[in-house]
Parts: sequence; structure tokens; C-alpha cells
Amino acid sequence: MRAVAARDGELFVEQRPDPVPGPGEVLVKVHAAGLNGADMAQRRGLYPPPPGTANPDVLGMELAGEVVANGEAAMLHQPGQWVMAIVATGAQAELALVPESLLMRVPASLDLIAAGGVPEVFTTAHDAVFTQAGLRAGERLLVHGAAGGVGCAAVQLGRAAGAQVTATVRNEAHRAAVAALGATVIAPEGFEDAGPFDVILELVGAPNLPGNLQALDTGGRIVVIGVGAGAEAEVNLGVLMRKRARILASTLRARPLEQKAQTARALERDVLPLFESGELSVPIAATYPFERAAEAYDHFAAGGKLGKIILTF
Repeated sequence: MRAVAARDGELFVEQRPDPVPGPGEVLVKVHAAGLNGADMAQRRGLYPPPPGTANPDVLGMELAGEVVANGEAAMLHQPGQWVMAIVATGAQAELALVPESLLMRVPASLDLIAAGGVPEVFTTAHDAVFTQAGLRAGERLLVHGAAGGVGCAAVQLGRAAGAQVTATVRNEAHRAAVAALGATVIAPEGFEDAGPFDVILELVGAPNLPGNLQALDTGGRIVVIGVGAGAEAEVNLGVLMRKRARILASTLRARPLEQKAQTARALERDVLPLFESGELSVPIAATYPFERAAEAYDHFAAGGKLGKIILTF
């Protein structure tokens, strides 16, 4: 098989041995793999996959494709079925091994290209906003950096849950498109004045934290899942106490397999039916054949995109 690998910050499309599924694993022929901020960090050597991961230099954390073979005791998905999943790494290859417990069937309303942009961003958004922060119908949700993949997912999920969604989008050219997903869109500057909010999804990083505390309602929750603009900030504990507020934070990659499987089941239960009903979509900024992976990564690094960049196989 051919795969997209990173060494010393450089990308290589190169030949690798075809993987063989072990017990509980499924071999998937990859049709599409979404790019994510974690891939950018892994390329730079800043976000290594968990210890013991096979082919740790092969990039990619989400995929959609077709089952081609099953390992021992993997019986839920048969060859020919369309599936999608989050993996620790290795999604950006012609073939990928996936623990069967992480696989989800692709909804009939999605093609495989769009499905390649679902698992990472919708799982991340759903887990942060609902499992961690407990967003409820009628509450006010603020999504920072809403033009990215996770941001677009969070806006749609919040709207579908009956929340009032506000989104910060720096690029004026993307504000109308994010508004069409179900949010009141504002510039990042002065977002504090748009509150109060019950839940704030922080995808940008430390510079927003003082304003987040100011904009938070009593009993509010801030959940941090992105720190691209910085990871260190001062927290006014007095404000936190007075508002009886909580600051939460989360990542998915390092979780045990059993916990990752729980997020997949939550997505099947709460999110995939919304694709079937047409309430959710996958905004796609661009697709690239995997042989042009370097161009795809450059596009992602340049910023200013709306939605997902996806490699196709």
C-alpha cells in the first residue's frame, strides 16, 4: 500500500507493507481521510501517537472506506460495507487497520468523501459540548473559531439540540456560511459583550480565557479543546468562584480504547441519525488526491478555510 508519512517535518508518499488484521481488527480500504490540526502537530513532531502504535509516522486520525477483511472475532462489519472511524494514526493510507469497536457505518445520506470528514470533528464536538459540558436545550452556546471543522460541527450540533448558538469567525468571507449552519456570527473582538453564555467551546486558546470568564453566565462551563493561539493564561479565581463556573478540557487521542469506543457509540446514537434526517452536513473546503498531500497540508496551514480538507484515495 501507499501511505502519507512524516519525518523531520517533511511529508513522503511511500510504499508500505499491506497490514494484516489481528484479533478484533478490521482492514479498511480507505477512500477518504480528513486533515485535522492534530495531523499538523504530528507532522512537526509535537503530537506523537500513543506508545506502541504501528507505523507511528503514517499520518491521519479519521477515515471512511470499505471493509476488505476481518481479523479473528471481528464479526460486526462484513467485507463491502462502508464504514468510518477515528484511529490513533495511519488513516492517510490506502489500507488501514481499525479496532472493530471504533467502526461506525456510513449513513446512507453521506458519500465516502464527506464521511471522511465526520469522525474526528463530530466526535470531538459532541464529546466536548454534550458529554463534558452538558449543553441542554434552551441554553446559550458560544463557539470560538467556528469556521474550522470542529467549529462547524459544534454549531450544527448545538442548533439541533435546541441551543442558541453564537459563533466567532475572524474571516468575514466565511461568516455568512457559518450563519447558515445555525449560528449568530460575530467577530472575535468584543465577543464578551454578546454574552452571557452557558457553555463556551474554546478552539482558539489562552488569549480568549479572560473574556470567556467575563462572558460566562452563572453556573456556566468553558470547555477547552484547542490551544493553537497559546496554552498559558491567567485565571481570575474570584470570578470563577462568584459565577460557580467550571473550566473543562479534553483530548481524544490518548484515551483508552474502551473510552474511544464509548464516543463512537454516542455518535451512532445521537449524531448519525441527524445526518440521515438532513439536519447535519459536512462543509468541505477542498479535496486533494493523496499524492498531493503536501499541497493539502499547505492549504490547511495557510488558514482561512471553511470546513474540512480531505485526502482522497
